[in-house]
Amino acid sequence: MKFNFKLIILLAAITGMALSCKKYLDVTPDNVATIDYAFRNRNEAENYLFTCYSTIQNMGPSNSDAAFTTSGEIYFPNTLTEATLGSRDAEQGFHLIRGVQTTDNPSLNYWDGEQLGQPIFKAIRRCNIFLENIDRPKDLPQFERNRWIAEVKFLKAYYHFYLLRMYGPIPLIKQNLPIDAGTDEVRVKRAPVDEAFAYIVSLLDEATPDLPRTIQDLARSLGRITQNIALSVKAEVLTTQASPFFNGNPDYTGFKDKDGLNLFPAAFSAEKWSKAMLACQAAVKSCEESNLSLYHFTSPGNLPTIPAPLKTVMDIRQSITENWEKNPEVIWALNPEFGLQSMAMPRLTNAMVQNMGGAPGNFAVPIGMAELFYSKNGIPMAEDASYDYRGRYAVATAPTESKYYLKSGYQTIKMHMDREPRFYADLSFDGSCFFGNGQTDPEKMLYVQARGGTSLAGPKDNIRVNVSGYWPSKLVNYQSVFGTEVSQTGFRMPLIRLAGLYLLYAETLNEVNGPTADVYTYIDKVRTRAGLKGVKESWSSYSTNPGKASSKDGLRAIIQQERRIELCFEGRIGWDLRRWKVMQEVMSKPLQGWNIQDTTPEGYYRQRNLVIPVFGLKDYLWPLKYNDLIVNPNLVQNPYW
Repeated sequence: MKFNFKLIILLAAITGMALSCKKYLDVTPDNVATIDYAFRNRNEAENYLFTCYSTIQNMGPSNSDAAFTTSGEIYFPNTLTEATLGSRDAEQGFHLIRGVQTTDNPSLNYWDGEQLGQPIFKAIRRCNIFLENIDRPKDLPQFERNRWIAEVKFLKAYYHFYLLRMYGPIPLIKQNLPIDAGTDEVRVKRAPVDEAFAYIVSLLDEATPDLPRTIQDLARSLGRITQNIALSVKAEVLTTQASPFFNGNPDYTGFKDKDGLNLFPAAFSAEKWSKAMLACQAAVKSCEESNLSLYHFTSPGNLPTIPAPLKTVMDIRQSITENWEKNPEVIWALNPEFGLQSMAMPRLTNAMVQNMGGAPGNFAVPIGMAELFYSKNGIPMAEDASYDYRGRYAVATAPTESKYYLKSGYQTIKMHMDREPRFYADLSFDGSCFFGNGQTDPEKMLYVQARGGTSLAGPKDNIRVNVSGYWPSKLVNYQSVFGTEVSQTGFRMPLIRLAGLYLLYAETLNEVNGPTADVYTYIDKVRTRAGLKGVKESWSSYSTNPGKASSKDGLRAIIQQERRIELCFEGRIGWDLRRWKVMQEVMSKPLQGWNIQDTTPEGYYRQRNLVIPVFGLKDYLWPLKYNDLIVNPNLVQNPYW
């Protein structure tokens, strides 16, 4: 059914965009009168194309990211005297782990576009309008028309995918309804998840051939969709479909619509993993043929020589915060810059204490996340035969040989010593060194002092406080400077980077073939950049369970932990924990922090509960708003809500 071309519409203005966005994010037609006008020529049609991008660009802020806020990687307190994110409403996504989600007014409601959620169904309607009318401009070359159509088909697929991950069965909006559509047509039904996955993949397959492999005009078009992006998203889509939550999940076998149609597949399908593996293989091949590679830090001319341990730390940190024009690892990022560096930054200087509002540092990483990182031998601390796991909380003095990670001679705990480079690259904590914030001499690095209210980074009030004692400093560009004045060097948070794609490929290879040389190859690419030995060597040499890396189940656990470490704080792991169907297990323990008010090492390093997470079966999927079920009686609520 075709849309009524004379229907008057109002196009939503793009909001929340960074001032430095590219051209296609700065051009939005205001109050366009008719569809005829919107597609009267190439220029106006291009404006409408960019409006199709607007919703996905507005999904950039991490506090509204459903995966970033609910993964348990970062804890945000609900007892601050003032709202440091701008408003209490801006915090709501972080509080969902407290069990406060409701069907009356769901938080992060992407179904209706409310409570920090973007209006995704409206975005899909815009895509349909574009696809139904892009044949109108007479001055638009066919090759360009084909590319634009491909971009919008991708966006339409991704919008459906985002809803699918959050809500499970969703209505498929293949065409817009005519203005005279009857009540029965308007009351759409939810499609079974396998039907939704198939539709999303079909759109991606249609789009891919007419997309450019890479962006050539970086100044004008970086961020627009490419073949590499489309292939990588297809890999994620099919891997999600093959994963335990969507592939024969017994918890949803009775989930039917009002006609009795099963909305979840009842049986496991190994073929889904095979399709996911082939999709990952195609994405990896395309990216590597496009000269994408894992990032390695190259010191600018104004920096002294970087010692090898610190160089590895910077390889890891800058794989996220490097300027995306210079970062060969980024497959896809959104244009808005990450706007919450100040939440991930510890206070390091007296000048920062004078301007505590410049870096509140409220993003608190729970102790459990700090323990997730490997020992220096590249295996979990609890499995390392040479690691004093039971004594990890004992106070000890940082040795000189760790001076690029820890302040020499500082009193900290054993758990902070002899850890893998990603531990020091991603986290800041009491006694840890910080390369950056205006001090880039490796021999004079600033360091964190966090014990008690008299310390620089310690609690000064109930506003600018980190309640766990760990900051996710991976999310801070080393060139940003916080002091009496604040000068931030922005970066775009990657949605997909090559390291994540490698680990996704390794996961699918293991599920299809079990432990093979190819599986180890792609895990070890990521581990090598992180300064670690390969999986087989590490487990056989150091682990109390040396056979773990040789079994399919053991390697699955290794790959999952590898992804949780490599991609932590990037907004990816929340989706992984759900598709793996392990979120309940991860959230079964209290989120803990150190006793931050105490000034002595012995008193400070005592665990205390921050929150006992509330996560049940129902929380794997978002609820539909109760009012939606009244307006459309063909909809059914998600199970357990």
